[in-house]
Amino acid sequence: MTKTAPEDLAISDRLDQLAVRAEGSGVTLGWILEQLHERAFGLFLLILALPCCIPFLYGVPQIVALPLMFVSVQIMIGRRVPWLPGKLAARQVTTASLRRLAERAGPWLRRIEAVSKPRLAFLTRKPLDQIVGVALVVFSASILVPLPATNTVPGFAVVVVAMGLLQRDGILVLIGAVLGTAWIATLIFAGATLVSLIRGWLGL
Repeated sequence: MTKTAPEDLAISDRLDQLAVRAEGSGVTLGWILEQLHERAFGLFLLILALPCCIPFLYGVPQIVALPLMFVSVQIMIGRRVPWLPGKLAARQVTTASLRRLAERAGPWLRRIEAVSKPRLAFLTRKPLDQIVGVALVVFSASILVPLPATNTVPGFAVVVVAMGLLQRDGILVLIGAVLGTAWIATLIFAGATLVSLIRGWLGL
């Protein structure tokens, strides 16, 4: 019986496989990165962003938000292989959280996989992927905003962009970029409106 090579597995199956490989009470982000091998940038982005958009998965988004931004910066500057400094690589993710993530995200990833295919692939390659990296940095930064529910929309935007990069699907990259940009614009508008209201109340 022919074994399926890891690189030939669907993205959802790769996530399931990663959860199965995790042993003990927890693993580090560095360990996760080591398991990804080829296509590491897209897969690592996906794994880091998924906890940010799944409701009621507490704790993990706070762990992965900063590494997500760090990896996005590396895409922006054109690195070929993702890297994490020691302190970020040592951050722990519980095995139970990783397995729960695979279970909850799997059905949604399979839906995206079903409609994705290589198209407008030039958007997923240099130099345009570096422009995508700029957008990912901004989306990742907005996840760090300390307000309730501010991580879900940008997290989902990063997931869609990551799936687009992995599947060489420029349409998905564009959809994720538009979604994330609309979210940033909403934050800016809401912030400006709030400042204007406060200034009005204070008579400034």
